[in-house]
Amino acid sequence: MYTISNNSKYELIIKNSKFITLLYKINNEDIVKKILNNVKEIYPDATHYCYAYIIDNQKKSSDDGEPSKTAGLPILKVLENNQLNHILAIVVRYFGGIKLGANGLIRAYSKCTSNALKENTIKELVQGYNINITFHYQDIKKIDYLLKDILVNNKTFDNLITYNLDIPINFLNTIINNNISYQIIKDIYIEK
Repeated sequence: MYTISNNSKYELIIKNSKFITLLYKINNEDIVKKILNNVKEIYPDATHYCYAYIIDNQKKSSDDGEPSKTAGLPILKVLENNQLNHILAIVVRYFGGIKLGANGLIRAYSKCTSNALKENTIKELVQGYNINITFHYQDIKKIDYLLKDILVNNKTFDNLITYNLDIPINFLNTIINNNISYQIIKDIYIEK
């Protein structure tokens, strides 16, 4: 499973129609509507805002007024064929006066999405956990050394110290072997 390394933009003109492909790295469905509304503000005169996204087992696509299954589904298929996750692809279309037909639309939306992905950097995702670890103040140097290659999302200093981190599955053994108190918050995918 893979994801894009950063948000990006790709433009292509096909038979006078301008297609603008926008790729977004996302972590939840709630952000999709906000991004779509923002894109509609940036490109207010566009004819269509077709999109598809994949977040874990959630998948959705929209033709936004294009003939059924000629825009959103081809975008989604490109994302699936590239084994992508945590991604939103929006293709903004400005109609250029020449109808492309159903097959032409399918090819156009697929090509725009594929080309946009080729210009982005793809990163592998691995299964992991979001966890909290709790430890005493005297252990902070040991813990910080142990986590030198792990991103700490949040640190809380109270009677004990609590770190929230995203770790690959195999790193949990390191936590256990060092007798560190932990709580798994949720299963996640993280960049390798």
